[in-house]
Amino acid sequence: MIVKLENTIYLGGNKMKIISVINPKGGAGKTVTGINIAYALKNKGKTVLLIDTDPQANATSGVGVDKAAISQSIYNILVDEVNINDVIIKTAYENLDIVPSSIALAGAEVELVSAISREQRMKNAISEIKDEYDYVVIDCPPSLGLITLNSLTAADGVIIPVQTEYYALEGLSQLMNTFNIVRKHLNSKLDIFGVLLTMTDSRTNISNQVAEQVREHFKDKAFETVIARTVRLSEAPSFGEPIIEYAKNSNGAKQYLSLAKEVIERG
Repeated sequence: MIVKLENTIYLGGNKMKIISVINPKGGAGKTVTGINIAYALKNKGKTVLLIDTDPQANATSGVGVDKAAISQSIYNILVDEVNINDVIIKTAYENLDIVPSSIALAGAEVELVSAISREQRMKNAISEIKDEYDYVVIDCPPSLGLITLNSLTAADGVIIPVQTEYYALEGLSQLMNTFNIVRKHLNSKLDIFGVLLTMTDSRTNISNQVAEQVREHFKDKAFETVIARTVRLSEAPSFGEPIIEYAKNSNGAKQYLSLAKEVIERG
């Protein structure tokens, strides 16, 4: 059973919005969503910073940045407290920058255990670029450790991709528990920005059943836009391109543009 959310409100105002894309269960389309919502928001005329906090660094390569060529990453920001401005890389796409990740981040959890204000490192770093972007999109790791706590502490809200398949709701109870703990002790403004149904296939009963359960539980927090399972969408990351660049007329591209519209409308 999914843990009940405490009262939440939609984000508002005109300041920079910080959104963490999170689901501790792998295979939910988390990184694909992080990459493509960042690009789609940029496509809608917004300035966007994508922060990759997954040691696999797939969001980094997914926007065309060579993981092997970077000299500093989110690891250096969190562990060494390097200024975020010294780590930000401009991508090939105008108005879309990235803080890359690297495999070194895999050891950061241990290194941060005894650090002062260990949950605040990301928040402090982002404060250095306050209002330089319209949106900061954080691709969280598939876990609920210290790196994810940093991302939640820094964020205004979260987008939760949920794969519409069997076992997809596993882990959501733990995520909601963590969400409520962070909001109580570390970040009182943290909100559920939206729940996104991914890898949908309306031809299957299980996909429809999971979608119905999610909409019943999260109500208006569930985005109207759903992301269908498509070959083009799964191919795009291997070419280092967001779906809108790789196949601009595909259903996946249209769906992420629709999602960006909803995100903007929600504030």
